[in-house]
Amino acid sequence: MSLFASVQPYAPVNLMQTPQRAPEAPAACPILLFPSKVPARFPSRTANYFEGSLDANEYLVRHKAASLYFTVEGDSMSGAGILSGDQVLVDRSIGPKHGHIVVAIIHNEFNLKRLCRLHDAIELRPENPAYDAIRVGEDDDLLIWGVVVGVVRKIAV
Repeated sequence: MSLFASVQPYAPVNLMQTPQRAPEAPAACPILLFPSKVPARFPSRTANYFEGSLDANEYLVRHKAASLYFTVEGDSMSGAGILSGDQVLVDRSIGPKHGHIVVAIIHNEFNLKRLCRLHDAIELRPENPAYDAIRVGEDDDLLIWGVVVGVVRKIAV
């Protein structure tokens, strides 16, 4: 059996951090959705109508019963656009694949990293050159807790 095949995506865990479960029935909070893309360049004229509404939970959450939000702490994933203080939406029903950003448990600690399958090993790679990858050895207990499917960030105003 390969090392990658031994990754356990759905085993229960009992750790100190309690993730926030995504709402079973998200509260309706529709916000108008404008029909045009927003260019990040010189402004253009826009139509004076809206396409509909957008519920953030409906947009982000694919599997309600298997989805949880985690608060990000640290800057090891800043290169992937995930910053300290962000909320990442993690779906436990998605099988982890090479290249996915995952919440993994290794050495009894949660880690937010990119999952990389190598010829003979698995690495959990940060998206910040200031940090080293975590190489998972044959004797290490690795649990892929879930796959990140979304990021929510507040903008200071």
